[in-house]
Amino acid sequence: MAEKPRIGFAGLGRMGERMAANLVRAKFDVCVWNRTVSKANAFAEAYGCRSAANPAQLAEQSDIVLSMLADDAAAEDVYFGSTGFLAATHGAKVFAEMGTISVSKVKAMAHAMEEVSRSFVDAPVSGATKAAEEAQLLIMAGEDARTPAAAQLEPVFASLGKRTIWLGTVGAGATMKLSVNLLIHGMNQTLSEALALTDGAGISTELAYEVIENSAVAAPVFSYRKGLYLDEAAHDVSFTVALARKDIGLALDLADDLAVRMPQAALNWDLLKAAGDSGYDARDMASLYDFVKKGLA
Repeated sequence: MAEKPRIGFAGLGRMGERMAANLVRAKFDVCVWNRTVSKANAFAEAYGCRSAANPAQLAEQSDIVLSMLADDAAAEDVYFGSTGFLAATHGAKVFAEMGTISVSKVKAMAHAMEEVSRSFVDAPVSGATKAAEEAQLLIMAGEDARTPAAAQLEPVFASLGKRTIWLGTVGAGATMKLSVNLLIHGMNQTLSEALALTDGAGISTELAYEVIENSAVAAPVFSYRKGLYLDEAAHDVSFTVALARKDIGLALDLADDLAVRMPQAALNWDLLKAAGDSGYDARDMASLYDFVKKGLA
């Protein structure tokens, strides 16, 4: 049996920490890096793996590097910074970015990696923290399934998710992720308005949710996020209002580039901006229900 590759993992946020833990459980030799060094060191101690001082060192100590970064600015720093992945002189030849990054940034990252004879795959995920913890993520990979990079990444991804869909070309993963998130954020807004309406009519939130969850419109996201809508304060934040607005903004930018009109997305962005201006940015996106119910929209 071939020896498992050394895996570098950058970005130990809500999703990344759970994903890196699954790689350790799958018996990969894991090295982690996080912008807050103490967090990476604590993770390494807790899980019996290694930590790196910077992204370049992480790449040099790995065969494959996965990153789960928050936005384009983080990606710019981690990939192109003075101690970024591209500064590595040896080590990993395959890199995969699994966060939600703009298509233009993903293509720039892929081009830069190609220039130094390394492979890059945009491989964002669908699924919240529970799916990350249970290795049930859907992975959307902007790569041809027949390439050597895909062959190396497939068993690694299998330790993180329930399925990987190979979409053929760089940027396709990022595009698909933005499209999926458009649907999720649109449903979040509509669900918030529907619950505000049933509240106003005197129907209990719990009963209204039970009807919605069992109706023709039911979607998995309604079930695994149910607790956040019924009692937001009693649950950990899963996905913030600020991140939702970022996602929709990236999708609108891409739509402009492609000359595609998305009027509902523009309305969703406006509502998320208004919620942010009212102090909701750090709250879970389910707080839009509270925002609408209070008449702040």
